[in-house]
Amino acid sequence: MVPMKHGTRLLGALVLGALSTGAAAQGRTLTNDDYAKAERYVGYNTTPLVDHAVTSVMWLDNAHFWYRDHDAKGDRYLRYDASSGKTTPLFDHARLAAALGKALGKPVKADKLGITGYSETADGHLDVAIRGKHYLCDSKGNACAIGNDENSEAVGHEPGVLSPDKRSEAFVRDWNLWVRDVVTGKETQLTLDGVENYGYATDNAGWKHTNKAILVWSPDSKQIATFQQDQRKTGDMVIVGTNVGHPKVEKWKYPLVGDKDVTMIERVIVDVGSHKTLRLKMEPDQHRSTLCDDVSCGRDGGWDDVQWASDASSLAFVSSSRDHKQAWFRVADVHTGDVRTVFDESVPTYYESGNGKVNWQYLPESHEVVWFSERNNWGNLYLYDLDSGKLKHAITTGEGNVTEVLKVDAKSRTAWFRGVGREHGVDPYYQQFYKVSLDGGPATLLAPEAADHTISLSPDGRLFVDAYSTPTTAPVTVLRSGDDGHVVGNIAKADISRLLATGWKAPEPFTVKGRDGKTDIYGLMFKPTNFDPSKKYPIVDYIYPGPQTGSVGSRSFAAARVDHQALAELGFIVVAMDGMGTPWRSKAFHDAYFGNIGDNTLPDQVAGLKELGKRHGWIDMDRVGIWGHSGGGNATVTAMFRHADLFKVGIAESGNHDNRNYEDDWAEKWQGLLTTDKDGKSNYDDQANQNHAEGLKGHLLLAHGTMDDNVPPYETLLVVDALIKANKDFDLLLIPNARHGYGAASNYMMRKRWDYFVRYLAGETPPKEYTMKPPKD
Repeated sequence: MVPMKHGTRLLGALVLGALSTGAAAQGRTLTNDDYAKAERYVGYNTTPLVDHAVTSVMWLDNAHFWYRDHDAKGDRYLRYDASSGKTTPLFDHARLAAALGKALGKPVKADKLGITGYSETADGHLDVAIRGKHYLCDSKGNACAIGNDENSEAVGHEPGVLSPDKRSEAFVRDWNLWVRDVVTGKETQLTLDGVENYGYATDNAGWKHTNKAILVWSPDSKQIATFQQDQRKTGDMVIVGTNVGHPKVEKWKYPLVGDKDVTMIERVIVDVGSHKTLRLKMEPDQHRSTLCDDVSCGRDGGWDDVQWASDASSLAFVSSSRDHKQAWFRVADVHTGDVRTVFDESVPTYYESGNGKVNWQYLPESHEVVWFSERNNWGNLYLYDLDSGKLKHAITTGEGNVTEVLKVDAKSRTAWFRGVGREHGVDPYYQQFYKVSLDGGPATLLAPEAADHTISLSPDGRLFVDAYSTPTTAPVTVLRSGDDGHVVGNIAKADISRLLATGWKAPEPFTVKGRDGKTDIYGLMFKPTNFDPSKKYPIVDYIYPGPQTGSVGSRSFAAARVDHQALAELGFIVVAMDGMGTPWRSKAFHDAYFGNIGDNTLPDQVAGLKELGKRHGWIDMDRVGIWGHSGGGNATVTAMFRHADLFKVGIAESGNHDNRNYEDDWAEKWQGLLTTDKDGKSNYDDQANQNHAEGLKGHLLLAHGTMDDNVPPYETLLVVDALIKANKDFDLLLIPNARHGYGAASNYMMRKRWDYFVRYLAGETPPKEYTMKPPKD
C-alpha cells in the first residue's frame, strides 16, 4: 500500500512492554540449530548460490552492452559485442579494485566490486557507481577520484543528472539549479531566485525527500525542463531521534489528505548557456504523475510525464488532477512559454498510464501522440492527432495489458512493449514482449516462452536482451532480434545446483477463487523442505494489499522472497496472494475496492485461505497468522480487528493505519478527496484502523521505526492509543532511530517475527535470543 523506502542509521532496538499475557507455549522447544536451518533460506544466504543469473544488462551503444556475471568465484563485469557474439572483460578488475581501494583508503576485492552503474564519459573516463556513490576513473582504471553521491548532503558531491552528451550533470544546491562539468568539476549556478521551500528541481513527495534533482535534459543538452516547487504553505512533519542529550529533530514538508494547501509545481525551462529561466504560461500544477503518486517514481529516477521533441523545439507533458481522475496532455512552446492542451481523459476512479513506466509517447515529427488508456477495461495504446487532439485509432486492442512501452520508432511506425494477459493459457502476471505497428493490426509476440520476461532493448530497437524465468525455473538470458524475436546469441543460463544442494525447494504456484467465487486469485505457497502431509501445519498469510502492487511481487525467479521459505522451515505453510484491488489484471480487478481502502484485499485473502484449507488436509485452519510491512502492516491490523475469528496471530510492521495521517497524494488517489458530512463523519473514517480496535481477539505485535520518514511512527501510536483505551492486550516493538525498512535492525525484526509465530501460532518455544548471521562484506 505504501511505497517502501529503505536506509537508516540505527542506535539500537527497544522493546516497549510485552503487553500480551497469552498462554505459555505447550509444544516443542526449538533450538539454535532449528533457526540456523531456517536462516539458510534467507536471501543473503540463498541469492549468492545462484550462478550465471544475468537478469538485466546495460547497453553502451547499439551493438554493445555490459552485465554482471556471478558464480562461486565471485563477480565478473563483462562487455558483450552483439555483432560478433564475443564477451570480454569490461575492465581490468584487479587494476580497478586497486584504484578504488586507493580512493577509498581501504582494500577493495576484485571479485566483489559491487558495481551498480557504469558509463563512459565523452572524453573516455569511466563513471563507476557503487552503492549510490560515483567514482570518476581514467580510461584504463588506473586511478579513481570520488565523485557525487546520490545520498550526500555535502557541497560538491550532490547527486547529479547526466546530460545526453555526458559532459555535464545538473544538481540542486541551496534551492537552486546548478550544472557541473563531469571532467573538470567546474560548477555553474543556473537559477538565482530559489529559496527555502520554493526551490528548483527539488525532490519531495512527503514520503520521500532526497537531494536528487528532478528534471529532463533536452536531447541537445542545451536546455533543462524542470519546476520550481512551492511548499511554502505545505504543512510540516516532525520526528525526533533517540540519543543522550538534546534529541535530533527532523522536520520537512509533508502534505496530508484533506489539506487545503499542498505542494505545487511551477513548470520552467532553463537555458544552460544563457542561464535564463522561461516560466511556462499556466497555473501551478499538482505534484502528481500518471504513473504513481509522485512526479518522479519511475525506475530511472527521472521526471515522469515529460518528453522533449527530438530536435528540442517543443516540450510535451501531462498534468494530473489532485484526485488523479483527470489527465491533460499538453505541449509547451520552449521559446515563448505558451502552453496548449491537446486533449484530456477523465475516468470515474483514477487514470494511470502504465505499470512501471509512463507509456504515452510524443511524436511531433508525424504530428501524433501515442496514448495509454484503460477505457475498454484493459490497458491499450491509442493514436491521437497532435494538431486536432482527435483520436485516430486504437494501436492495440483486446484483453490483456500493455505494461511498458520501451520504444517507439516514428520512422518505421513501430512500438515495442511489454505486456501481460495477452496470451491465452499463460499466467496473466507473466510479462511478455511484443512489437506493433502504430497503424494498428495484430501485435507480434517477440518473446514467446510462457515465462516472465525482463527486457533490455538496444537504443535503436534492433536487438533486445531477454532474461526469462518463472518462480520455479531459473533465468535463461538470450539476445534476440527486435524484428521477429529469433535468438541471435546465448548470453547466460542460470545454474542453481549449489542452491539445490542446500535442500532448497521452489515455491508452489496456486490459484483460488476470490471474494465473488468466480475470479481467479494467483499466489505462491512455501512449505518446509521436510514437509510431511500427515501432519497439520499452521498457515501464515503474507500480505501487501496494494493498490499499487501486490503480495507476490515479480513472477521472475528469486532464490528468496522476503523470508517466506525461512519461516516455512520452522514448521509453517506460508502463502502470498494478489487479491482484487491490485494491478496487472483488468481495470475492473484493480478498481475492486476503490474508495474503500479499508478493504485491503482481505475478502480475497479470507476466501483464498478457506479454499486452501478445504483443499489441503495438512493446513490447520484453527491456526492462521498474517503479517505485512508498510501497507501490509496496515492490512494485518485490519485483519486482526475485522476478521478476528480467522486470524489468530498478526505482526504489523510500519503500517499506515490511518491514511489521513499519511501523505496526501497516495490516499487521495485510491480513496478519493476527503469529504466530511454535516455530522462530522468523513469518507475516511472506516479505513482508520484505530476505529476498530475493539475487535482484537488474538495476539498482535505492532512494530515501527521511530525515525520512519515514509510512514511516521504516529500511525502505529494511534492504534496503540485505541487498544489501550479498549483495554486490549498486545505487543509493541519500537526501534529507535530506524527508518521505514529498519536498516541494521531488519534482521532483529525478522528474528522477532519468527519468535512470535513460533510461540503464539505454533504453540512452541523459540530459542532464546538467536543471533542472525548475515555474511560480512
